[in-house]
Amino acid sequence: MRLNWLNGVAAAALALGLANAPALAKEHGTAQPKAVEKAAASKAESEALTAAKKAARKEATAKSQKRAQQERAKIVEEAVQALAQTRKAIIALEKKDKEAALAALERVIGKLEIILAQDPKLAMAPVDVVSYALDVHADVASVKKAVEQSIRLLKEGRVQDARAIVSNLASELVIEITNIPLATYPDAIKAVVPLVNAGKFEEAKQALIAALNTLVITRHIIPLPVLRAEHLLAAAEKLAEKKGRGKAEQKRLDALLEAARKELRFAEALGYGRHEDFKPFYAAIDEIEKKVAGGKYGKGFFDELKKALEKFRAKLF
Repeated sequence: MRLNWLNGVAAAALALGLANAPALAKEHGTAQPKAVEKAAASKAESEALTAAKKAARKEATAKSQKRAQQERAKIVEEAVQALAQTRKAIIALEKKDKEAALAALERVIGKLEIILAQDPKLAMAPVDVVSYALDVHADVASVKKAVEQSIRLLKEGRVQDARAIVSNLASELVIEITNIPLATYPDAIKAVVPLVNAGKFEEAKQALIAALNTLVITRHIIPLPVLRAEHLLAAAEKLAEKKGRGKAEQKRLDALLEAARKELRFAEALGYGRHEDFKPFYAAIDEIEKKVAGGKYGKGFFDELKKALEKFRAKLF
């Protein structure tokens, strides 16, 4: 319900913009120069943003797949087997099969001892890696309104209603890694054995479920708005270096810079950094706009901004 409200706000804003566009371009059936120019710039910005989104998603997907592969390579097979045997022990306990439960627990303890013997300092044993995307369809105004709504709900003590809103305020690719905590999990399993021997099957089962609930999930996040801004700026840089840019190309350059600014504002609204983190980026784009205004061109205008954005994204990911 809350997600529908958020998407509804965004959809209404989009619909309003589309409904007003023809009216801005025409008056009494005659095209107005300023309106046409504005519409052309808007179209250029829209096309640039669409292309950037595709490119950013492609790059983000490639980066997440590469990172996921790297994390999968770290998966400890013995830990995977230990987890599987823990679940087998639970099934055996449900059937009150004492021998099967003890055999499964013995295998769990054995697998964990192998892991610790190989690397006594290992704190987490990875057992699973998954990746997925979250990308809310809204604009900055809608996100800010949703945040204000969630804050109001929290003040009213309506935590779950606020959670329903906030949990969907994301535009990112996520790599999620499930780990067995080796500092606590082995001891938790060993503590179940006496319960099984005593015939306390339900108590033993609940203890194993509690152990499974201690699995640690770590997440690596790739913020899509920041990636989109980087792609927009890369396209803008090519135009900024071009000598003898035409009016159409200048409009496209201006549109690319504005679209990059909007993506960074979207990232800020979604909380991928504080306002202080983004202020230098906005200032850099303002400076670039001055340097390329009126067809001016040159190289190196984007160097510092690109480095800063790359460093910022690396910190997040």
